[in-house]
Amino acid sequence: MEKRLLSGNEAIARGAYEAGVTVAAGYPGTPSTEILEALSRHRDQVYCEWAPNEKVAFEVAAGACLTGARCLVTMKHVGLNVAADPLMTLAYTGVVGGLVACVADDPGMHSSQNEQDSRHFARFGKVPLLEPADSQEAADYTKLALELSERHRTPVLLRSTTRVSHSRGPVLLGERHPSPLKIGFEKDPPRYVPVPIWGRQMRLRLEERLKKLAAEADGSPLNRIEWRDRSLGIIAGGIAYPYVREAFPEASVLKIGWTFPFPDGRIREFAAGVKQLLIVEELDPILEEHVRSLGIDCIGKELVPAIGELSTTFLSDVRRQLEGKGKSALTPFPEACLDIPARPPVLCAGCPHRGIFYALGRFDVVVTGDIGCYSLATFPPLSRIDTILCMGGGISMAHGMDRAGNPRKVVGVVGDSTFFHSGITGLLDIAYNQGTSTIIVLDNRTTAMTGHQCHPGTGMTLMGTQSPVISIEEIGRACGIANVVTVNPYRLESVKETLKTALESDQPWLIVARAVCPLAAKAKVGPVLQVNQERCIGCGACLKLGCPAIEGGTGKPQVNPLLCIGCDLCRQVCPKQAYEERKGGADV
Repeated sequence: MEKRLLSGNEAIARGAYEAGVTVAAGYPGTPSTEILEALSRHRDQVYCEWAPNEKVAFEVAAGACLTGARCLVTMKHVGLNVAADPLMTLAYTGVVGGLVACVADDPGMHSSQNEQDSRHFARFGKVPLLEPADSQEAADYTKLALELSERHRTPVLLRSTTRVSHSRGPVLLGERHPSPLKIGFEKDPPRYVPVPIWGRQMRLRLEERLKKLAAEADGSPLNRIEWRDRSLGIIAGGIAYPYVREAFPEASVLKIGWTFPFPDGRIREFAAGVKQLLIVEELDPILEEHVRSLGIDCIGKELVPAIGELSTTFLSDVRRQLEGKGKSALTPFPEACLDIPARPPVLCAGCPHRGIFYALGRFDVVVTGDIGCYSLATFPPLSRIDTILCMGGGISMAHGMDRAGNPRKVVGVVGDSTFFHSGITGLLDIAYNQGTSTIIVLDNRTTAMTGHQCHPGTGMTLMGTQSPVISIEEIGRACGIANVVTVNPYRLESVKETLKTALESDQPWLIVARAVCPLAAKAKVGPVLQVNQERCIGCGACLKLGCPAIEGGTGKPQVNPLLCIGCDLCRQVCPKQAYEERKGGADV
């Protein structure tokens, strides 16, 4: 049988393929994005789609699984918040074909606004949760989760983390095994319609199912005891397990792969067989609290960090503390303690968002931002985003500030994919409740932050087929916004005039700033520029754009021709017309 080096995300996709999944949906979000991209390569056997948001994706999978199809839905941890509504009720109605929700947490907040622990949702929703520790387990656990889902008629959560999702490991490839179930929904309202009279019975069945799952978890090989030196026993799951094996090679370990329902019998057996018990888990003390609830004494978050990613280095430090060799000097975010100049990420050279935020800097307004590349406009020299909350929050928070009577005008900013994800309802709220906020949709024709995925405004699906290009402007008008205008963010004077008109109005405005992401288009916007050193007076006006192609420091600025894409913003802000077309283009 063939072995292949796969990332955890690719391995999850492979497991889904081999298990006979035929419908998969999701919304892109690091660290989960590559699961669906990898699975979509089997488009002749698996239907895959990027849904407008995670709730829709989960509901698509829920509908498909009730016909008997095996289904996968993917998202990052904050996406599970959006999908929680259908998850909670599907746990009541149950499934027919297997349904697995792959959720990728982000300890350390590498690309996220928080580092919530998705294991809480398993207990909250009363559904089983599996946690792979490497790529092989990622593939195997996906297949097990689908089998478990069908056998117990329950949705199953598969929790990954950044390190599992993006690390590579050898995976033994298997054959695809189509589902034996025949596709076709069978009418059964008492099972699928959770109105109170039937929902109460579903609630009772849910508790009975949990008892059966708990009993099975106790005997599952996913939760295994590795007896070694019994002076110290460690309970660990997910990525924490390989770290434990490296830092404590001689310790006995209870490796947790099936996290919820908790394997109480296995936990009691293990705890009784060791002298001292240590719980190692990333983020929240979920296992630790449950072990304590069983009346078992243990060591946990008093030594193991509850913030950020774990590592062998952290656990080696835990070992030193256990051995009485001093307190920890480590910090969950070591880079925050380094005494070096800050180097925050910046918008790419020629990014169309730069023009909008530069223009906003000419007005005394509050800017409520959102989740996307444009979050980088928070940093100097643009410094033009004041708040970030969640997907779609840029619009709704602007309305909230406006209705609260904020003395300064409020501008809400979202991206095009974010607008389709959860911005439309906020815009509808502004129109319905007669707000006066100005909303800007930064439409760069792609979901840029997570790697240029398609969305309803791109005219292309994940399956590679053309589809209608959904108009943001038409949606805005349909929501009831009378003032809708489209601008080219590379034309600063036009942008500033439009903003002035909108901000002086007592009505809501929708401004669509449309220009293709240069990285996605792989093309320059215009001719490469250079600085005429004789005309330049070194005033630094161009440096306020924050463009990485303009290199400042000592002396007069210069343009790096390999980075410049010819967006022309620098020429528009230069008071001495010192920017001119470079002879020979980008050749150096």
